Amino acid sequence: MRINSKNLSWLSRILAVTLLLCICKVGRTEVHADSSKRMNVLFIAVDDLRPELGCYGQSHIQSPNIDKLASQGTVFNRAYCQQAVCGPSRASLLTGARPDTTKVYDLKTHFRKAMPDVVTLPQLFKENGYTSIALGKIQHGPEEDDPSWSEPMWHGRGHSSGKYGYLLPENQKIVADLIKKQRSKQKGNNKKGKKRRPYGPPYENADVPDNHYGDGVTADKAIEYLNKLKNKPFFLGVGFRKPHLAFLAPKKYYDLYDEKDIKLPDNMYAPEGVPDIAMTNWGELRTYYGVPKKGPLSEEMARKLIHCYYASVSYVDAQVGRVIAELERLGLRENTIIVLWGDHGWQLGEHGLWAKHTNFEVAARAPLIFSVPGQKSTGIASNALVEFVDIYPTIAVAAGLKLPTHLEGDNLLALLDDPKVPWKKAAFSQYPRGGGVMGYSMRTDRYRYTRWVVSGSNKVEARELYDHKTDPDENINIAGKSDNVKIVKQLDQQMNANWQGARQALHQK
Repeated sequence: MRINSKNLSWLSRILAVTLLLCICKVGRTEVHADSSKRMNVLFIAVDDLRPELGCYGQSHIQSPNIDKLASQGTVFNRAYCQQAVCGPSRASLLTGARPDTTKVYDLKTHFRKAMPDVVTLPQLFKENGYTSIALGKIQHGPEEDDPSWSEPMWHGRGHSSGKYGYLLPENQKIVADLIKKQRSKQKGNNKKGKKRRPYGPPYENADVPDNHYGDGVTADKAIEYLNKLKNKPFFLGVGFRKPHLAFLAPKKYYDLYDEKDIKLPDNMYAPEGVPDIAMTNWGELRTYYGVPKKGPLSEEMARKLIHCYYASVSYVDAQVGRVIAELERLGLRENTIIVLWGDHGWQLGEHGLWAKHTNFEVAARAPLIFSVPGQKSTGIASNALVEFVDIYPTIAVAAGLKLPTHLEGDNLLALLDDPKVPWKKAAFSQYPRGGGVMGYSMRTDRYRYTRWVVSGSNKVEARELYDHKTDPDENINIAGKSDNVKIVKQLDQQMNANWQGARQALHQK
């Protein structure tokens, strides 16, 4: 073609239009890939939090901020951890695998010993371009896992005026005297091994600002990081340590409750027919100063402990509210998945027990709340049987990430749209005992069935069966009653099919 001024003008127009289309196309692509449009995750862990909250129908507890979150999402009324103690529960949740896969049954073992190449939930986000941060207690204690996080985990503590975890001088002195006494006993003792530092009283309620105790400092740090991360996709794990022992909270939260109004459990006794192996001596609480080394607590001490537990819950609730308020102030709420979970339940005198470390409902059941932008149903609770291994796939799918193949839970997003959709038939927990016995517990719609099995064999040492239709507090073990032989056989078959069998219906749709 012969190029003249007319043709050149025509070619210039074509090139201009083409260039404009390319710019528009690139512009659209850039908007689509804009990091600010990706779904963020606010991952809130609350240590030893049982589902005793307003959003769980417990009107005596003041938890307005968690209740508000629940109104914006879905409360799971029947969510169960895989083992009722911090380390194994968190290892299971973060890997999306059950304790028999992680091989974490205690507070000493790291999940990477059995699963060296596993991609954890925060690691999955990090590998997909997110900044993955852990503040406070996400994994158990000082345990690190560098592949999971973009920065070293932050393990903040309380105010500089604190000592041994306490703010009140009288409590600091108690611990100092106990340490002195311990050291004097160790002199001349040739036994090797470092003894754990003695613990002080199991509660304290100093008249101080929120950030003089540790969880207030953690909330401050979370707010700081939200401002750092606001322009990039993030997975922010915020782990609050209360209401774990010792129950430490500012006095204003203690003053929310009147001790004389606090009710003790109706069943402060062992279940009828319970095998000894199912019970504990609640040694965790007994390590604290002033708590008897054996036997039951006095009514006065029991009431005081429950009072201080409630105060700790309300204290953490306020910190949760502060963090979410900052998320909203920054304009990030509509683009952030929020999940709040307690790592297991906690016994407050039920069955004469304190703390966790059992397979009873009150220890295995824990709070779980999801709030996902765009979910079709909000403020309606789900009674589906769900498990903490379901948290990993749910968050990942909600954020549009591809799931790894090792996961042993199920994506709960269908329940966020319709809380009444049919779900899996059982939830599974377990707890080990000395002598190589593992207690495997299965919660069905009606029953909790537990078998205590000798490891490496099929020998069943003991059985427990509780009918939640007639005995929701699990006060009578009916496993050995002759008229329950058929139901025990049916539950044995269901337990033998394990979690794979319980979820089978989901995958037949």
